[in-house]
Amino acid sequence: MRIAHAPTQLERRPRAVAIGTFDGVHRGHVSVLRATVDSGLDPTVITLDPHPRIALGNRVELITTLERRLELLAAAGIAETLVAAFTPEFMRLSPDEFVATYLTSIGAEAVAVGNDFRFGHRRSGTVETLTAAGLTLLDVVEVDDVSSTAVRDAVREGALDEAARMLGRPFELDGIVVAGDQRGGTLGYPTANIALGPDLLCPRHGIYAGAALDHRAAVSIGTNPHYGGTERRIEPYLLDFDGDLYGKRLVVELWERLRDEQAFESEAALVAQIARDVDATRAAVRPG
Repeated sequence: MRIAHAPTQLERRPRAVAIGTFDGVHRGHVSVLRATVDSGLDPTVITLDPHPRIALGNRVELITTLERRLELLAAAGIAETLVAAFTPEFMRLSPDEFVATYLTSIGAEAVAVGNDFRFGHRRSGTVETLTAAGLTLLDVVEVDDVSSTAVRDAVREGALDEAARMLGRPFELDGIVVAGDQRGGTLGYPTANIALGPDLLCPRHGIYAGAALDHRAAVSIGTNPHYGGTERRIEPYLLDFDGDLYGKRLVVELWERLRDEQAFESEAALVAQIARDVDATRAAVRPG
């Protein structure tokens, strides 16, 4: 997939354009994307970064990083994506200016959007604005009971089956592996320590079963209360993995919440529980 950061970087040709933030690229988003892919025109996406609510000063826990969002858009069959910077100048565009700058200039003939789509200054543009500009509104199959907000709520509560149902795949943590306390290696279970971006969604503290790099992973999310920790750590132990992950990006699927984190009466008791967590991870079933 080709990625552009300005409309002038895209050649003018017949396109079907899906427009939206697409945080999480959940099943509802995929339905919008499928309409563009099935149109017979060049399937193109305009996605916004940063998230509009974050740009306006609100707190939003993003389901996916921009990098992961773009990977998922490509996997859905999108040929080109324009990452539109959500700046004050962008917000001041009238609906007609948006259509001229971001749609007709790149050859858009059809658009795919959700029913409640709004755009332009003070969200004054509607789907009627698009059709009035001569753009064909593609039919999008509506997916009930799926939204980015609902995905966030499910993940926060550790309801990973429900999150996976809405996403169409397991929820993922996406970050860079950094140095940690390195206690896992001394216990016989060496873990990676993932630095998660401050705006990214993370489930409540606990022990989870999941996978990364085609290996099952037992994942600890929390403060390591057995050692009196105070900072949140995200530490996957990749089963049957041997390699150096420091400085590398790691995408970790979360499949199942196994238990709360806890302090133990001894290190031996901690190691015995980790062994049980590993067994539970081997038995876990991938949702989605």
